[in-house]
Amino acid sequence: MMVVQVRAARTRQALIAAAAEVFADEGYVRASLPLICKRAGVSSGALHFHFASKDALAREVESAAVDSAGKLHRRAATALESLVDTTSALMLAMACDPVVKAGFRLSGDPSRKGGAELFQWWHATVRELVARAQEAGELAQDVSLEDVVAVIVAATVGFQALAGWDEEWLSAERAERLWAFVLPRLAVSPRLIPDGAGPGGEEGPP
Repeated sequence: MMVVQVRAARTRQALIAAAAEVFADEGYVRASLPLICKRAGVSSGALHFHFASKDALAREVESAAVDSAGKLHRRAATALESLVDTTSALMLAMACDPVVKAGFRLSGDPSRKGGAELFQWWHATVRELVARAQEAGELAQDVSLEDVVAVIVAATVGFQALAGWDEEWLSAERAERLWAFVLPRLAVSPRLIPDGAGPGGEEGPP
């Protein structure tokens, strides 16, 4: 019995991993269940045993993407530094982790109803970090919390979409340039700008 359970768990994980790769490459509409089965090395019967439909499989991939992305949450000395580090880690995962990449592509797919789980997670995460920065007095007084959240979420999700055309949009250099541009406007003091995030990629002035 235990052997059967282990085999079933492995099959399920293989299907999720294969589906993530296919969804990331093809999008939801063009992704086919036969291709996912072939990529996972399992039969169509095995797929339907675990997932009733392509949408059910997509929802599972989105859930796995939220779990993976959640592990990228970085703790740092300040909330702003944590925001910078978490954003940079997420952008790298968007480029390199098929599950996270698929999660964002599925979240932004207009052909699906009731998706956007990863978008919602990222919006909530950014809002939490920006709120912490505001409460700690790290934001300039004329900076709106909602405006900061909108800019960061829109920029990162936009980079992910543009990476379908040019992968450099999700490079470490792109993340550094984003924060070099944004942080001097947000931080109440240059001392709160992490190394490498100041103008020109240099540490902010003393």
